[in-house]
Amino acid sequence: MRRLGEVSGALVTAFRTLTILPVPGKEVSSPASSLPWFPVVGLTLGGLVYAVAMVVDLAASHTWPEVVAFAALAAGVFLTRGLHLDGLSDWADGFGSLADRERMLEIMKDPRAGVFGVTALILSCLGKWVVLVRLWQLRAGLWILAAFVVSRTMQAELAAAFPYARREGGTARAFVEGTKPGHRVGSLVAAALILYALFALKGLGALALGVLTGELFGLWCMKRLGGVTGDILGACSEFVEFAVLLAGVFLW
Repeated sequence: MRRLGEVSGALVTAFRTLTILPVPGKEVSSPASSLPWFPVVGLTLGGLVYAVAMVVDLAASHTWPEVVAFAALAAGVFLTRGLHLDGLSDWADGFGSLADRERMLEIMKDPRAGVFGVTALILSCLGKWVVLVRLWQLRAGLWILAAFVVSRTMQAELAAAFPYARREGGTARAFVEGTKPGHRVGSLVAAALILYALFALKGLGALALGVLTGELFGLWCMKRLGGVTGDILGACSEFVEFAVLLAGVFLW
């Protein structure tokens, strides 16, 4: 029973960390143990976003892919309360400053958005909207699930692969410093099983692309900051999500 409680608590923590969904239950004491559940949360989010898109497409009589793409994009932002976009904005402001390590971390912690952050938000949303329109035109909207699964898996991957950058700590510190090898393996295996079940070899290709994109981004941040932060994990999720969505256009 205790083991079952830990598993359910880890799942609750994963959902409450990554979504606004009101999941009942008690959170686990070690947040890092929720990392293997990140792909499952990604699958749930992707499924909800796809469902919203399908409803809007039906209401628009299958003639307005642009508004369907907008609905999917808006649903994703709403269900995650813009958490990862906030990370992307903070990352862009910090790295765009070309300052030293300490100053970059200070800028990234500032809740105010600068020109680099605002630009990154605009480009990210516009880029995903364009790709979503094309995916819907190709009748490949289900690929949204792959993008959400892989992007959330890469948050777990970076948390496991790199140290925490802030000496004073932060919201993501417990996830990064408490990670064990089993958490990393569990998230990758869960993602691979989900993606293969849904998309066969295309799904595994999406995971490989996500790992490549995420690891390169993580290495860059490691070089500049000496590790990762919560903002870095969010920014990575946005980059990987776009990369996988874009790959879906060519796979179809």
